[in-house]
Amino acid sequence: MTGRPRHRPRQLFADRGYDFDNYRRPLWKRGIKPVIARRGVPRGSGMGSVRWVVERTNAWIHGFRRLRIRWEIRDDIHEAFLKLACCVITYRRVQALC
Repeated sequence: MTGRPRHRPRQLFADRGYDFDNYRRPLWKRGIKPVIARRGVPRGSGMGSVRWVVERTNAWIHGFRRLRIRWEIRDDIHEAFLKLACCVITYRRVQALC
């Protein structure tokens, strides 16, 4: 196999929709700790602080109209616009820090 060796994640974060033993057991068998919000537990358990990063990034990417609705037929062109959007987002974040 070429390339970097694959690394298994230590933890897997998920929301209440995955709070079933059918999802937890295979993860434990593979040595991955499932961090899944429990059903019936009040909100504010701390899961949102981890999940928010991904959802916020998706929202930023959807701020680019061309990526919100897929106009491009070819995958390579769509991927190029996606990478360009990520560069613009990163540039804006770095500029806000300076």
